[in-house]
Amino acid sequence: MNRTDLKSMTLDEMKTAFAGQPSFRALQIYRWLHRGVSDFEEMTNLPKKFRDLLAAEYYIAAARIERKYCSELDDTVKYLFRLNDGEMVEGVLMSYHHGRTVCISTQVGCKMNCAFCATGKSGFSRNLTASEILSQVQTAQMDAGERISNIVLMGMGEPLDNYEAVLRFLDLVSSKEGMNIGMRHISLSTCGIVDKIYDLAEKKYQLTLSVSLHAPNDQIRSRIMPVNSRWNLNELLRACRTYIELTGRRISFEYAMIEGVNDSTENAEELARRLRGILCHVNLIPVNHVGGFAFHKSSLERLRAFESTLLNHGITATVRRTLGADIQASCGQLKRRFKEEVANVEDF
Repeated sequence: MNRTDLKSMTLDEMKTAFAGQPSFRALQIYRWLHRGVSDFEEMTNLPKKFRDLLAAEYYIAAARIERKYCSELDDTVKYLFRLNDGEMVEGVLMSYHHGRTVCISTQVGCKMNCAFCATGKSGFSRNLTASEILSQVQTAQMDAGERISNIVLMGMGEPLDNYEAVLRFLDLVSSKEGMNIGMRHISLSTCGIVDKIYDLAEKKYQLTLSVSLHAPNDQIRSRIMPVNSRWNLNELLRACRTYIELTGRRISFEYAMIEGVNDSTENAEELARRLRGILCHVNLIPVNHVGGFAFHKSSLERLRAFESTLLNHGITATVRRTLGADIQASCGQLKRRFKEEVANVEDF
């Protein structure tokens, strides 16, 4: 018998599903699930007979730690999570002055195939459920022993390509009876799925939308980001303006600095012209070195020059601090390393 994903259900859905039980039962179950329990036997204030019934008809999604790497340079922790079906995704726990931030995955792999991304190189397996996305946050929080204060949907996968599950996750994680992490403490990253940006704008969530731009023009962007052949820069920026108008929220543009590709002063000038009048912030990111790719990160001098050019044109920009460099903290790299290790053992 196919069992139902209990953790992906909202509290109202649980109240309907368990209408024949005492009125408080749904809330008890909901609270247990949002504390991160992975077995119905842990729900000790539920009758044993009812726990057995739940186990027969429902399952609890989990994200168990398969591998864990702790940086010696900072407090960054990299996780390889194993899901119920054996698939694996990555997450990163980071420490900032404002608290703990967890970067989580929304898909097993990714379809977008950006040229500089390790996740895209490994292909796409499936979407994650809302409960699997939530489980990553819960597992990282329990492992850290501290409350997660901020969430970044910037791990493996394209969140807006898994739109319905991601929206359900947002509702669950911000629920007052659940983890109660407010939307203003959540960032969602997209490579530019324009139709879904419009849909998300209509929701008027107060989260931060991060758009992976990575180029000042279509010629460069199409070379490194295949999604640009579907929605070009003009279409993407038009959607971003609409998002800002409907939500009142500033957009964060991500810009991976790649030596000799998109990091010239001319590129910075062109980018500044494109972003003029848009309420935004530009994050300049030294591109991660990934085995098998010819791209190299820009020098610190080039990063600072690019930043200075944008600032001189009135575009707010900063160079992002690199965390967990010694543990390959960018998503996609740990899973590839794990698969290579397993393959080497099997070959031996």
